[in-house]
Parts: sequence; structure tokens; C-alpha cells
Amino acid sequence: MQIAFLLYDRFTCLDAIGPLDVLSNLPGAEPVFVAEKRGTVRNDSGAAGLVADRSFEEVTAPDILVVPGGLGTQMFLDHQPTLAWIRKVHESTKWTTSVCSGSLLLAAAGLLNGAPATTHWIARDLLAALGARPVPERVVVHGKIITAAGVSSGIDMALGLVQRLHGDDMAKAVQLAIEYDPQPPFDCGALEKADERIVEMARAALMAGLEQR
Repeated sequence: MQIAFLLYDRFTCLDAIGPLDVLSNLPGAEPVFVAEKRGTVRNDSGAAGLVADRSFEEVTAPDILVVPGGLGTQMFLDHQPTLAWIRKVHESTKWTTSVCSGSLLLAAAGLLNGAPATTHWIARDLLAALGARPVPERVVVHGKIITAAGVSSGIDMALGLVQRLHGDDMAKAVQLAIEYDPQPPFDCGALEKADERIVEMARAALMAGLEQR
């Protein structure tokens, strides 16, 4: 089962690595990092990079597609090679998935027209402008498309995908194998749970990061 992880300049590492660590446990899994061209692709902070071992021309029919988000997402909303590749492989995927603002790329490729989808809370308006119907959920399943909200939700999405493919016990075993038992110090991980002061602090930090890049 080939699992293609799309890489592009200024993606968010955890958006890709979280699902990778879950989905690589699937029987027969063949994870592959793919970009327009082979080589190292830097993350949104520039501090790390992942190596794309395959180009778009070399990955034409993955079973699962994972599209991460990141500060660089908006730079690729009109990037036709990336959007055309997403559209092409979606024709034959068993599952097409995204994490965080990766859903913007699915929408820009025309895969989410009128469909319910989620994304990072700061990108909901843009997701709507691209034709999707944003919903404030952590993971949204619509047909064979699964979208996950911000960053850490990619792990939840991937565990749900394991459940759909191999049942509850396999998903539980993978969850235990990676010891995914989150116990954050605060219950403030979703927009609807945070007070306005915290929301504005987070918004300012995100916008400052975007402007610097």
C-alpha cells in the first residue's frame, strides 16, 4: 500500500510526521515523500527539512495521499503542477487526506467544492473562499476525503484511517505502540475553547510567522 506524503516549501513537519508514524504501522505500508522535484524540502520555520525521494512523475497512483499544511500553503494555491498532481492521484486513491491548512490545497485543486471540511481555525475563511464548507471539527470524513484540523490532529486522522482499514483492535494497537495518550496542561486546544485574549495572542503569533516568511 503506497502512502504518498506531499512535500512543498514551508510545510509543517508534524503535519507529515505525525501521520507517517501512525500509517507506517499498516501491513504492507510503503510510505514515500514526494515533491515536484526530488530533494530536500524545508519546513515552515526553515529549521528542518525532509527529503522527497520521488517526484510527481514517479508517483502516479498512491493508495493514500497525505497533504500537510504549513505557512507555505498559500504560496501553492495557484501552483498548477502541485494542484494538477493532487487532482490526478485523487482519481485513483483509496483515501485522500489533509492536515491543517493542507485542506486549502485540496480545495484549490477542486476536490472540496461544497463539501464539509476542516482546517486550522485561522484558515477557515480562506477554506470557504475556495469553495469548501468549513466545520469546526477535529476530523471530517466526506466520501474518501478526510480532512484534519490544526497540526496535532493529523495523528487522530491517521488513527481513524487505520481503524477504517483494519478495525478497532489494529488502531488501538498502533495508538499504544506510539503511546498516544495526550494529557495537555490546558483545555485550550481548539478555537471554541479559548477566550478572546488567548485567541488574539495565538493569531498574532501566527500572523507574525507568516509575515516573516
